[in-house]
Amino acid sequence: MPTKSARPVLVARVCLPLAFILIMLSACSNGDAGSQQSGSIPEISILAPLHFPQTPSKELLGEIEKLTGTDLEITWVPEGVYTDKMNTALTTGTLAKVTFVKFTDYNLLKSAIRSGAFWEIGPYLEQFPNLKGLDAEILDQSAVEDKIYGLYTERPSSRQGVIIRQDWLDRLQLEKPGTLDELYEVMKQFTYNDPDGNGRQDTFGLVDRNDLVYGVFKTLGSYFGTPNNWKLENGQFIPEFATPEYMNTMNYMRKLYQEGLINQDFALTSKEVQRDKIIRGKAGVFIGSMTDAQRLSIEAKIINPQAEFTLINRIEGPYGYKVWSIPNYNGLYLFSKKAIATEDELKTVLGFFDRTMDKDVANLMMYGFEGRHYKLENGKVILPEATSQLRVNEVSPLYSLMIADIGNKNIMEVARKEQLTAMADQLSKDNEQFLVDDPTVSLSSPTFDEKNMELSMIITDATYNYILGAMDAEQFAEEVKKWEDSGGKMIMQEYAEAAARSSKP
Repeated sequence: MPTKSARPVLVARVCLPLAFILIMLSACSNGDAGSQQSGSIPEISILAPLHFPQTPSKELLGEIEKLTGTDLEITWVPEGVYTDKMNTALTTGTLAKVTFVKFTDYNLLKSAIRSGAFWEIGPYLEQFPNLKGLDAEILDQSAVEDKIYGLYTERPSSRQGVIIRQDWLDRLQLEKPGTLDELYEVMKQFTYNDPDGNGRQDTFGLVDRNDLVYGVFKTLGSYFGTPNNWKLENGQFIPEFATPEYMNTMNYMRKLYQEGLINQDFALTSKEVQRDKIIRGKAGVFIGSMTDAQRLSIEAKIINPQAEFTLINRIEGPYGYKVWSIPNYNGLYLFSKKAIATEDELKTVLGFFDRTMDKDVANLMMYGFEGRHYKLENGKVILPEATSQLRVNEVSPLYSLMIADIGNKNIMEVARKEQLTAMADQLSKDNEQFLVDDPTVSLSSPTFDEKNMELSMIITDATYNYILGAMDAEQFAEEVKKWEDSGGKMIMQEYAEAAARSSKP
């Protein structure tokens, strides 16, 4: 597979063998999935996030092309810079035929959607055996003015929790923390009480990165009872950062920073560096997606075979157990009208995604090759610990391409998983009991769609400055007022009006 590379983007282009091209040409008259009447193999360009150090296996990508009858040109962009790359492609008019949009970035594209930059795909879904069975509720959640534009990647409502070094807890004779105070005490002990036993004070409790959503802050905030983006009270919408709970979260983080319990450069730290610090035993607590635990454990054990991790999803705060949630999609694939010129071409691209939901392709993308990446016993999948690293390197990056996988009945059931993966799945299900939803998910605010990027920077900068001690509470309140005067009040009003309209019979 020839590979084009340019920092920080990795482009994977898979070329089909000549023999297969001849087979596909001869099969065109039969209307095979993904083939075109002209007899050429359709080329599909995709912009997709890369959550792992390397792109997926060339052999797996080649097999997917073979099964779907396509020539894939996938631009894999590291997750940490994905939003910037996507926005650049949008503003320069160089979008791929298919572009992934993170849930947290979706509002940034709604103006482009309304202006006709992307295909409305809703009317075509019934023509495809798998796509017509997509979850109507999730499609509605992602709709723009009741129109469907994207194919969703399905995720649990909340996978957020605490990944922590169990061997450090054991060495210091500490129990798993169950409250915010206990979590603070563990982080303090991990910083000042030599948890790795090397006789030096060279560790810190918590490692964070420059992300207020998927880093530490938002999950920690939900433990404090902070609303999920917005609080609906007496018909009025209050932004999360105007609540006492948000301030309490900032004060907690500020204390961690002042006492050296968190990496001092967290506001500038990338996800890759954050992961590296927990892997190398520089920090003992990682707050974020619990599904990262297995991969962190594998890489940590390469450096230190004694490293052991465990998971916690229940940290009790002033209002009991709380954790923020997303709708049941974490992103969407949108289809560029500029790159996809005709309706027939759109149907071809949709046909590729429909084909990826069939049993052979879906299980290949989920589990890899039988015998190499997983085993089958009584028709169920066994994921051995011994092939865990291999799956991370070769298979796991493909997960970004899978649509609606949780609801896809064609995906084989797993009989046995790695210990930490199984625990993460179990605790993610437990999170369902105390979710905090965003009350604006199904509502629309034109001002939010237009101005949220610039407005959110006001609050992001103010939050970091407060935590770092460069701003006091009064100055933070001034920044909130600046947000209100720059369009925030209009957003609050528009959401209130939208909620009032939606509540009418």
